Amino acid sequence: MTDAVPGAVPAKGQLIAGHLLSGLVILFLLFDAGLKLAAPETAIKYSPPGLGWPLDVGTMHLLGLLLLIPTLLYIWPRTAILGAILITAYLGGAVATHVRIGSPLLSHSLFGVYLGVMLWGGLWFRDPRVRALIPLRAI
Repeated sequence: MTDAVPGAVPAKGQLIAGHLLSGLVILFLLFDAGLKLAAPETAIKYSPPGLGWPLDVGTMHLLGLLLLIPTLLYIWPRTAILGAILITAYLGGAVATHVRIGSPLLSHSLFGVYLGVMLWGGLWFRDPRVRALIPLRAI
């Protein structure tokens, strides 16, 4: 694969792949944030035990807002990179929390990593600036 030229328009296939990856991540994050904001009791009920977080409505609302704001930034193209950085930080906290309590590695602990790869992959496909920053080269 060749380096991306800043300002170049991505190919149609890249745009489609980028929008699909980003769309899946956005849907999941909006669902997660919405559940924490609209139905915090349900989010508390299905939270794994022993996370070390106070499982109350106030905490769920705070976590929901801390996820919703960067997700909205990620949706808007002008602030997508800032949103991706902030979501990556949020996901890092989720990964650290699951590692700390000994959750299963592939299904729970690394889920935030999978989501982060999809998040940045979607942005990489649809934004030439990100491709220029993170070039993939053939060896």
